[in-house]
Amino acid sequence: MFPNQSKNIFHNSIREHFQEREKSNISEHGCLSSLTKGRKKYEEPCPIRTPFQIDRDRIVYSRAFRRLKHKTQVFLSPLGDHYRTRLTHTLEVSEIARTIARAMRLNEDLTEAIALAHDLGHTPFGHGGETALKEVFSSTFSHNKQSLRVVDILENKNKGLNLTFEVRDGIVKHSKGGYGNIIPEDKNETAITIEGQIVRIADIMAYLNHDLDDAIRSKVISESDIPELCIKILGKSHSKRITTMIKDLVYSSEYKNNSLCLKMSEDCHNAMYNLRKFLYDNVYRSEKVHNEFVKAKKIISNLFFHLIENKNDFFDAAKDLELDIQIPSNKPDKRSVADVIASMTDRYAMNLYKKIFFPSSIV
Repeated sequence: MFPNQSKNIFHNSIREHFQEREKSNISEHGCLSSLTKGRKKYEEPCPIRTPFQIDRDRIVYSRAFRRLKHKTQVFLSPLGDHYRTRLTHTLEVSEIARTIARAMRLNEDLTEAIALAHDLGHTPFGHGGETALKEVFSSTFSHNKQSLRVVDILENKNKGLNLTFEVRDGIVKHSKGGYGNIIPEDKNETAITIEGQIVRIADIMAYLNHDLDDAIRSKVISESDIPELCIKILGKSHSKRITTMIKDLVYSSEYKNNSLCLKMSEDCHNAMYNLRKFLYDNVYRSEKVHNEFVKAKKIISNLFFHLIENKNDFFDAAKDLELDIQIPSNKPDKRSVADVIASMTDRYAMNLYKKIFFPSSIV
């Protein structure tokens, strides 16, 4: 009945009616989908979905998104069923970011699209794989830049996903890595939309909590090791810490010069900073995690140099990953090999490593 009546109910498209609702529901500081700066390649507007809804759908249906389920967050190839993967991390970031956006009356669709895509370019073996590619490929390699490369070039048989400017901007500026500021002061590091800025903070909120949870589960640390200040300010449980962080950001943010400035209270910010330092000192740099980190770097480095010298193995891997990569000469170039390796899952990289470097049985 609805399709037959749609011409009578909607004089304009469903999308246009939805965008009119956005003008009423989204605050003046949010990004209206009708005011997007658009895509690199023009597309006819969808009659039902807004541009940011289309972006979200393209990301979820991408091959890179599906591969996240077999990429490491912190603990390599964990045997337990409840450790986070890069996919579950992404979903937690999306949930946190969308909750904040809703509370602040911002564009939830834009926020969700950025959050779902922010780690598409992450390497296998987490930051171990990223560090390896920095060493063997380029010191400028980063997972956020690679994520943008995935959506701009590598997906959709080298056509890219043709996402909107605002989503692409949020992806590449979601992280500076390491001890980058929770809320950056440098405007060049800051997404142009408040929605993009929220994803950066939500990413930190997510990993601070779930990495702590996984570290306790793996017995790298115990609950009694958590700094008392962090427990006092943020809470003792995962849910209480997340709730505290979200509420603090929402209620501490200020309006200055007719602009919304994201802020956190000094107490909450310091507690988050100290919790991050605790994780670096006691989890990420712990002997148990570091030893696996070293192994991961060796796997990535050896695969990198092997694929440069062996084009058949390179093309086989690219085909397995459904990447349509063209090389300029008869020998794979470093950029193409980095794209293939960054696209691998942990288990694919380990299986390929065994196939290439382990001796096979002679029957």
